[in-house]
Amino acid sequence: MTARLFDQALFADLLRQAAASPRRRAHHNLHSMDEPCHRLVVGMCEDSYIPPHRHLDPRKAESLLVLQGRLGLLTFSDEGQVLVRRELSQRAGCPGVDLAPGHYHALVALDGDCLFFECKAGPFVPLGEGERPAWAPLEGAPDAKRYRSWMRAQFD
Repeated sequence: MTARLFDQALFADLLRQAAASPRRRAHHNLHSMDEPCHRLVVGMCEDSYIPPHRHLDPRKAESLLVLQGRLGLLTFSDEGQVLVRRELSQRAGCPGVDLAPGHYHALVALDGDCLFFECKAGPFVPLGEGERPAWAPLEGAPDAKRYRSWMRAQFD
């Protein structure tokens, strides 16, 4: 394939998949798993919870660009204090971010379903020791919904 279009058919399909997913998000890989640069389009429902996390691998800088909707970006100190609170959207005049490795960050949908483009070094490696903070609940934990609501409220 010489071109892969980011069109409304792809967006609608991703949001349908996200709505049917227990995690309330879905991704469309534009890369093969062995490529050194992973590129994907992510569909995320408003009630999806992406817990604070960091990537300790110095090659794992992460770039995000909002394609539709509004995302809230939070970055945290090692102790869980909010350092940066920024809306990512065309409307806010800041549709994206490039995150350096080693810093805790999280995303939250601000109003309805969102779509964003993500790029970071491959290969995919699940989060490991020291990449999930003790001060935030894991995805699926009983208090995850409450924490997601707190993250959302940071933008009211």
